[in-house]
Amino acid sequence: MTTVANARLEGGCACGAVRYRLNSAPMFVHCCHCLDCQRQTGSAFVLNALIETDRIVPLQGEPRPVPVPTDSGRPHRIFRCSACQTALWSEYGGVAGLRFVRVGTLDTPSEIAPDVHIYTRSKQPWVALPADLPRFEAYYDSKQLWPAESLARRSAAMR
Repeated sequence: MTTVANARLEGGCACGAVRYRLNSAPMFVHCCHCLDCQRQTGSAFVLNALIETDRIVPLQGEPRPVPVPTDSGRPHRIFRCSACQTALWSEYGGVAGLRFVRVGTLDTPSEIAPDVHIYTRSKQPWVALPADLPRFEAYYDSKQLWPAESLARRSAAMR
């Protein structure tokens, strides 16, 4: 699992109107190669740090949720800065207790590395994956991959 030296990671949008702090390390970090993430980011993948919503502390401004269509048809809201439209985090499947924070919005994104590569079936062919990280063509069984502490945190957040 990703370890974070600085337990008080801070981040924000491109214009500075929204600032936030993560009050703990994330539960797990996905590098997602799905076509939805590619389309929404304009890139080959996205790094999402999964964390409980109540561990994201607003410091300034408030992002607004924007519903977006998905290939799966499940609800997906991207929380964006109202001024510059930077995507800060997502809420998937209507689960309000969990957020998928865009690692690139952190002031020090190098503090967080992916724990797993998912949806590699749609990975761009020129993206090389490290041999030491798990990879899955679609999603995976988190009970087999996540540390027990992270599973307990996720279970508590989904109540």
